[in-house]
Amino acid sequence: MTLPSEAEIQRVSIAKYQRRAAGYDKSCGPTWPIRTRAIAGLQLQPGEVVLDVGCGTGLSLPLLQSAVGTSGKVYGFDQSPDMLAKALHRVQTEGWSQVEVFACSAQSLTLPQKVDAFLFHYTHDILRSPTAISRLLAWAKPGARVAIAGIQYFPAWMAPLNLWVYFKNYGYNGAPGDLRSPWDRIAPYLDDFERTSTQWGMGYIAFGRVKAIPSDA
Repeated sequence: MTLPSEAEIQRVSIAKYQRRAAGYDKSCGPTWPIRTRAIAGLQLQPGEVVLDVGCGTGLSLPLLQSAVGTSGKVYGFDQSPDMLAKALHRVQTEGWSQVEVFACSAQSLTLPQKVDAFLFHYTHDILRSPTAISRLLAWAKPGARVAIAGIQYFPAWMAPLNLWVYFKNYGYNGAPGDLRSPWDRIAPYLDDFERTSTQWGMGYIAFGRVKAIPSDA
């Protein structure tokens, strides 16, 4: 079986989010407590720099900019033009001078400076891409904090439900598989890695600190 290229994964993902962008914000209510928990776990301080990985429509931006204050900086990026347009509109409407968003993929991201913290909120395709992980963590300050939240398969005793989990993930991602341990490609780069399950086992949230800068970034 030939695995899809990263370019194909990105193409499929962009097409899926083109269809979902208009109603995306209304669909995020069930995961809002997970989003707030992940951001709180970053323990952001005024003046710090944080990256919202795959920022989508910018739902996390108000919380992030509030945490770092006017002396801090929030960066975000997304490869979906339709999703990012909503994030950019949010930034412009609110007049957040310390928030900047970019139209690009994780694999091609360039930032003006290194960051203190990373938020990976439901960014499955990015977490399954070694190239993306390497590129992103190259922008980490030493010991940068990382928060990750996403979807995973239920534990073995609930395995019959995992077909439903797969198709739920399929609706959003270009490469919807690898749901048994979707964090396992970024975890080796993190110290103090801790993970807990959410949503009765269908989701997870994890925290850590960057311990190594990938040499190929």
